[in-house]
Amino acid sequence: MHAITVTTPGGPEVLTWSEVDDPRPGPGQVLLDVVATAVNRADVLQRRGLYPPPPGASEVLGLECSGTIAEIGDGVRDWQVGDRVCALLAGGGYAEKVVVPAGQLLPVPDGLDLAAAAALPEVACTVWSNLVMIAGMHAGQLVLIHGGGGGIGTHAIQVAKALGATVAVTAGTENKLAACRDLGATITVNYRDADFVTAVRDTPQGGADLILDNMGAKYLDRNVDALAKDGQLCVIGMQGGAVGELNLGKLLAKRARVFATGLRGRPETGRSSKAEIVTEVTRKLWPLVADGTVRPVVHTELPITEAGTAHELLDSPDTVGKVVLRVG
Repeated sequence: MHAITVTTPGGPEVLTWSEVDDPRPGPGQVLLDVVATAVNRADVLQRRGLYPPPPGASEVLGLECSGTIAEIGDGVRDWQVGDRVCALLAGGGYAEKVVVPAGQLLPVPDGLDLAAAAALPEVACTVWSNLVMIAGMHAGQLVLIHGGGGGIGTHAIQVAKALGATVAVTAGTENKLAACRDLGATITVNYRDADFVTAVRDTPQGGADLILDNMGAKYLDRNVDALAKDGQLCVIGMQGGAVGELNLGKLLAKRARVFATGLRGRPETGRSSKAEIVTEVTRKLWPLVADGTVRPVVHTELPITEAGTAHELLDSPDTVGKVVLRVG
C-alpha cells in the first residue's frame, strides 16, 4: 500500500507519498480501507519531530480516518467486512489501509458521507470526554472556548450550545469570529485587540464556568482570572508553552479546578480509555450529529498527495474547521 511518510523531521515538504508494507489485523483489531483522513495539530508536531507516536502505534501520521472494513481479526464480533465506519487512531490515518482496535470504531452517522465523517472522531472524542465526561458541562453554564475557529473549537461550540450552555470564544480574525457566531457563539473576542477576561467577567455569571484551552502556559494565569466561582479550566494543548505559574491563591479563592488531559496516549480499553470515550460518543453525541444539531465543519478537501498543502492550511487565518485528505 501507499502512505504519507516523513523522510526527516521538518516542514511540509518532507511529507512523501511512498510505498510501505501492508498492515495486518491482530486479535481484537480490524483492517480498514481508508477513504479519508483529517489533519490535526498533533500531525504537524509529529512531522516536526516533536510528538512521537505512543509505543506500538503506527509511525504514519493521522489520528482519525473513515473507510470500510476490509478484514476482521480474531475476537471481533460487533463489526462485519464492508461496514462503513470512522475511527479514532493513535496513528496511521494518512494511508490506504490502517489497523484499528475494534473498540475505537464508530459507525458513520446517518446523513454523512465518508469524507465528512473523517473530520469527526478526534474532535468529537476530545470535546465530549473533556467538556461532558470530566467537566460535566450542562445547561445554563458559560463556556469559554479558545481557538474557536479550529477543528476542536468549531465542534465544541456546537456541542456546548446543543447542551444549553452560553458560548464565548476567542479567535484571531473576523472571518473566524463570524463563523463562530454562525455556529452558536454568543460572545466573540478577537484576542489580538480585546481581553477575553473582561469579556466573560462582564456577564451575569461574572466569569466562565468552564474554559476549554489549547494555549497552555501563555493563558494559564488569565484563564484563572476569567473563571467564575467553582469554575473549571480544561487544558488540552500547549500552543502557548508548556511551563507556567499557577496562582494557588486565586484558585482557592474561586474554589476552582484545573485539569489537563490528552487523548492519543490513553489506553485502548478499561477506565478512562479510548474505547470508553468512543462508546459514550456513539451513544450520546452521534444522535445530535445524525439530526444535524452538530455537524462536521470542513474547510476543504484535498487529495492525500497534497498533505503538505493541508498542513500549511492549518495555520492559515482563512481556515475554519478541519482540512480533510481524501485517500480512496
